[in-house]
Amino acid sequence: MSTETTQQPDRVLISGASFAGMTTAIWMRRLGYEVTIVEQAPGLRRGGTPVDLRRDAMEIFERMDVLPAVRAKALPPRTTVIADLDGTPVVTADPDASEESIVIDEYEIHRFDDVEVHRDDLLDILFAEIEDTVEVTFGDSITALTETPGGVRASFRHGLEREFAMVLGCDGNHSTVRRLWFGPESDYSHFLHHYTSVTVVQDMFIQPWTSRIQNAPGRTLLLNSYEKTTDVVFMFQSDEEIAYDHHDVEAQKQIIREVFADAGEPFSDVVDQALSADNFYFDKLSQNRLPAWSAGRVALVGDAAYCPSPAAGMGGSVAILGATALYDAFVTVGGDIVAAFAEYERSFRPTAEKIQFETEEFGLPMISPDTDEQIAARNAQLLAM
Repeated sequence: MSTETTQQPDRVLISGASFAGMTTAIWMRRLGYEVTIVEQAPGLRRGGTPVDLRRDAMEIFERMDVLPAVRAKALPPRTTVIADLDGTPVVTADPDASEESIVIDEYEIHRFDDVEVHRDDLLDILFAEIEDTVEVTFGDSITALTETPGGVRASFRHGLEREFAMVLGCDGNHSTVRRLWFGPESDYSHFLHHYTSVTVVQDMFIQPWTSRIQNAPGRTLLLNSYEKTTDVVFMFQSDEEIAYDHHDVEAQKQIIREVFADAGEPFSDVVDQALSADNFYFDKLSQNRLPAWSAGRVALVGDAAYCPSPAAGMGGSVAILGATALYDAFVTVGGDIVAAFAEYERSFRPTAEKIQFETEEFGLPMISPDTDEQIAARNAQLLAM
């Protein structure tokens, strides 16, 4: 690879064409920076489960002038059911109806109600905002970062070395930028003693637009149904981390088979079909907890810095909130990069840490209690509400 260096002091390098990456790119463009996004995948990372967007994220979409596009893709509200293993409902939570609402097709949605949208739809909305103004390079990744007097020099797997005013790691839970600049993932990853798998199957196991959670001690089945598909989510408790090849999908599927082999119904009803899907995802539930989100001219945004884990149910929203907090910090300090990074962390760290705390202490025990006693206590708490 050529070592020619192109110095571009007003250019920002963003690693990851994720929700965090594209939201950050939109805001950096509005600050006047030229923006380059480098994404390891050959295109946008499509597929996966829909995204829950909370009120604060919807308010940000209004600031970005994309709220109508997001609302137009809103999925119908869903019913949530906590059920016994035989399917008998313990608690049923129907979607709230708002008096102040707008109508999209036949569904009523308040201007800033929490909504759910397909992941691909949100990716397309954000990409449409940057595709004509941001340089996006797919199929490449950062291999080295070096501090320079005027910024950061980045080396790439395929492209030329280039210098940037700053580098923003928006590249997810297993961030390359974090590893290169801050150290190995193991230094910052906080294991939540659970593993999860997710597949999307072309079948319906429950009524459309319903979420159903069923628990056995240490094992959970979560089904999210849509019009014609169902997300099948398995969770299980593990005292210790499991050693496995992150690139070996069949080995990961075998872990699920072994853990749920003797679980019986309802797990046995769906496990074979779920594991035959070609969109299988498996990972430990963990949170990233860093003592600082920036060093010099490099900062982290979204899961790379403060992943709350999928158990939070709001990873997309947190990424969008964090990217906007970074933009607001630049506006507050008048554009100084190091000062903006400090202000970003000062203003947003309490929110990120609150979400992480609530996820570990309340969210995960609510979704996946680990003992019969915890299941009974969770059900009693819900019934009393």
